[in-house]
Amino acid sequence: MRVLLVEDNPADAHLVQSLLREAGGVEVRTVPTLAAGLERLAGGDVDVVLLDLNLPDARGLATLSRLLDVRDDVAVVVLSGHDDEQLAYRALQAGAQDYLVKGTQDPTLLRRVLRYATERKRLETQLRLLNVELEARVERRTRELAQANRELESFAYSVSHDLQAPLRTIGGFAEILATDYGERLDDEAREYLNRMRDAGRHMGELLDALLELSRVSRFVLKPVPVDLADLARAVFADIARASPERRTTLEIQGSLGVQGDPRMLEIALRNLLNNAFKFTRGRQPGQIRLTASLQSGERCFEIADDGVGFDPRFAHRLFEPFQRLHRADEFEGTGIGLATVQRIVQRHGGRIWADGMPGRGASFRFTLPDVLPTPLPELPSGAGRLT
Repeated sequence: MRVLLVEDNPADAHLVQSLLREAGGVEVRTVPTLAAGLERLAGGDVDVVLLDLNLPDARGLATLSRLLDVRDDVAVVVLSGHDDEQLAYRALQAGAQDYLVKGTQDPTLLRRVLRYATERKRLETQLRLLNVELEARVERRTRELAQANRELESFAYSVSHDLQAPLRTIGGFAEILATDYGERLDDEAREYLNRMRDAGRHMGELLDALLELSRVSRFVLKPVPVDLADLARAVFADIARASPERRTTLEIQGSLGVQGDPRMLEIALRNLLNNAFKFTRGRQPGQIRLTASLQSGERCFEIADDGVGFDPRFAHRLFEPFQRLHRADEFEGTGIGLATVQRIVQRHGGRIWADGMPGRGASFRFTLPDVLPTPLPELPSGAGRLT
């Protein structure tokens, strides 16, 4: 074991040298100043340093700091003339492996302390290297995953966008066929044609929903103060205006000011309120509530209705694209709206979940933090943006 003793007191240096020679298996070099010790360390032939904290050219823990600034890969055992528990604790915090009080007469103990110090330092260095490697691997995998997600979103955007043109062509010719040749068709042929037109319209709705989901994922958030109450009132007024025969009320309670992107939050509220409005169709009047509360230190918002509800065993499927818990002939929809809401909430750093019971309504709760997460780097020029 190669030991560097940095000690300016000749008597103390002689005592330590004698103890180490008695212990055996140790090669000792002694220097009287920190500068000389740092020069010796530069040679790289040192396993452990026995360091006095009071030297002619350094004092206190600054001595340790200066040494570790030069070589942080060498074990250091602090030597002190004071049995000071606080100083020992601070020395260990500063990077030393152990703390010894001068005057010990036990060579076996001294050698054991040095051996354990070098082993601890070796393990610390190994652990630090493993952590650096792990962080690099996590960072690399995160970049790869982010790139894969961007490519997948870009693919979904391109496919959805490119399919619209041929779909419009199919719909256009189907409309011409119904208008110009409908009288020449028998009832069965007209039924087939109507089914084809309905399927085309539904596919168009699906493509529009997929485009919106892709745009939501790629849109650069611009957070500002937003009042969810005012936003919800405006959105609900648009929804109710399209169905004047319905009697459905929206009740809003609590403080609903948040920090977020108003365009994204409007899309989320529109999907949630549209859902509530749709599934209260059989209630006269239907009731929808938007409330806010504090749960476990988080601001939680809830949109609840008294509609048909759903089986809670399948609540996890609600936020998966194309997953529906009600038949298409009962309630219209694309099965993508709630996936879009989840993506918006997650991009704001929040989370969303649902509760419900058949015939007893549904409740959607989501959190929005006060500070938005750091966004991913912007996509390359030309990538899709929500406009």
